[in-house]
Amino acid sequence: MTAERTWSIGELAERAGVTVKTVRFYSDRGLLPAAGRSAGGHRRYGAGALDRLRLIRSLRGLGLPVAAVAAALDDEDALDEVIAAHLAETRARLTALRWREAALHLLDEGPAAERADRLRLLGALPDPPGTAALARFWRRWLPPRLPTGLVTAVLDQAVPVLPADPTPDQVLSLARLHALVAAVRPEAAKSQPVTHRRSSGHRPAVLYEGLIASYGLAVPHLLAGRPPHPGEALDSFVAAHADSLATRDTPAFRRALAGLLTTEPRLDAYWSLTARLSAAPDRPTPGSTHAWLRTALLAETTPWPESVPVAAVERAPEHR
Repeated sequence: MTAERTWSIGELAERAGVTVKTVRFYSDRGLLPAAGRSAGGHRRYGAGALDRLRLIRSLRGLGLPVAAVAAALDDEDALDEVIAAHLAETRARLTALRWREAALHLLDEGPAAERADRLRLLGALPDPPGTAALARFWRRWLPPRLPTGLVTAVLDQAVPVLPADPTPDQVLSLARLHALVAAVRPEAAKSQPVTHRRSSGHRPAVLYEGLIASYGLAVPHLLAGRPPHPGEALDSFVAAHADSLATRDTPAFRRALAGLLTTEPRLDAYWSLTARLSAAPDRPTPGSTHAWLRTALLAETTPWPESVPVAAVERAPEHR
């Protein structure tokens, strides 16, 4: 029986087009085991070592660390997992670089007088940019002890999904969002809507479930550009507040609710900035939807003087 042809470390290196040092490096780390030793104690490699070395170099050329290459060499399933994980990591790095590029464009192309302020805002952003601070803000802003599923539903609507390839304006919007949530104190009683306060008598879980339903009914009207008006969406909106208080929807209740909604704290700046971050900026936010429903309620419950058209109120700017 003919013995298998083996190569010295130098012969293998020459055939693979690498240095002896490279072969020794992978061999010492167990990625390229020798088939045996010569009489003089030198490593000898079998014919399969060449293909294995080429595979190692391909994986390393993709940026995989040695430990990941070692896990993937002899297990096809592990190779699939390693490639998928590295692909996800590479995409995250590319996204971070695109955000950095857009931030540099923001500074390079913006007015010189605003550069110092923009640098301050950008300096407060995490690297890479993310939305964890926004999620923490909403968890503190929301009433305590809401069911987990309901909190998740609110966060899904309130926390924007960041674009993978942002514009300079979107970078600035995210930076301003971070500054906004850092400045607002959700734990302060005056910053909270009455409906969040334990003494108000509201059942927050009932309220938020109803609000999400009413927003869903109102969104088609906003997308169609229809002005605020009575209808199913407004009835659902009022019912959410009435149900949370275990009371009936009456004209007197609607008038009282309209008065409450005109004075409660709002986060209009937050919703404006999230809209600018969105890939679909014309898509209604919960904030713009709430404003549409509030305006519809005001129009229904307020006796309008002939000199003040309803359309003028619909166009009025939001207060902070």
